[in-house]
Amino acid sequence: MKKTILEMLRTADAKFVSGESIAEKLKVSRTAIWKHIQGLRKRGYQISSSERLGYKLDALPDLLLPEIVQYELNTKIIAAADVPIVYKDFVKSTNELAKRLAYQGAAEGTVVVAEEQTGGKGRLERSFFSPKEKGIWFSVILRPPYLPKDTPKFTLMAAVAVVKAIERFNLRAGIKWPNDIMYNGRKLVGILTEMSAEIGHLNYIVVGIGINVNVKREEFPESIREIAASLSEMNGENLNRIEIFRAILEEFDNLYVENNFEEVFKIWRQYNITLGEKVTVFSAESGEIFTGTAIDITEDGALAVETGGEKKIVYAGDVSIRPAK
Repeated sequence: MKKTILEMLRTADAKFVSGESIAEKLKVSRTAIWKHIQGLRKRGYQISSSERLGYKLDALPDLLLPEIVQYELNTKIIAAADVPIVYKDFVKSTNELAKRLAYQGAAEGTVVVAEEQTGGKGRLERSFFSPKEKGIWFSVILRPPYLPKDTPKFTLMAAVAVVKAIERFNLRAGIKWPNDIMYNGRKLVGILTEMSAEIGHLNYIVVGIGINVNVKREEFPESIREIAASLSEMNGENLNRIEIFRAILEEFDNLYVENNFEEVFKIWRQYNITLGEKVTVFSAESGEIFTGTAIDITEDGALAVETGGEKKIVYAGDVSIRPAK
């Protein structure tokens, strides 16, 4: 019912809507409408009221609420009209919740988003700082008809979606293989892709994306202050998280629906800051360390590194890379 009331107020184009007309459409009392209006106000909606004129929507809350995000969202699979956005004020990890929902049969394209993560993680179990209402912390459930070995491709797809989306706001960033979006050598966005699979069959993928939007430099923990950045630093002002979130969902959905990894890799190469650079590769599993030049990505999203006259293929699972000194 709240969703219908909100829809009526939004389509009124900042004009008053009488409580009587809302009550008549919903076939409830005006008192019931008043109670729902109070509920919307508690969620942060600014709504004026007049005994004679009714109700008017003045402003939306700066919250990533489903009814706000999905309003006029142009997607076919990810957060589409009949697919839920699961919203939480706070959660330990959107990826962990999304994996539970995926295991329980959640629809493809389901999105889990939280205003704050208390235990967000990146690759190699690194913690991810996710302060309340300062960024966009979300996960997407996908069920693509691919093999488990193809999972890394979707990390690259997500990275391309993010850089294309933020470029809509005149913000240009670079992609560091495999999962970081960078600005002036500092990390803006982290992406963590996890899967459930059996031999020869991919059950589902969960792509987690964490974006520092309006985090001030001094708000980052001291331990990451010199390596983390936020989108607001790129243009010197706070940005609308809802608009950015919508843009990312749309770009991700477009790429996923088109299902053209040749095009994804082409765009990835245009934004990358890894290829052509000397890198040092660290393998957590084998303990191997070597230095070489990153020369390309393979058809399954791995990194090709030339070292000592030979080409080594590096997979993202247990590996980290750093610029070679």
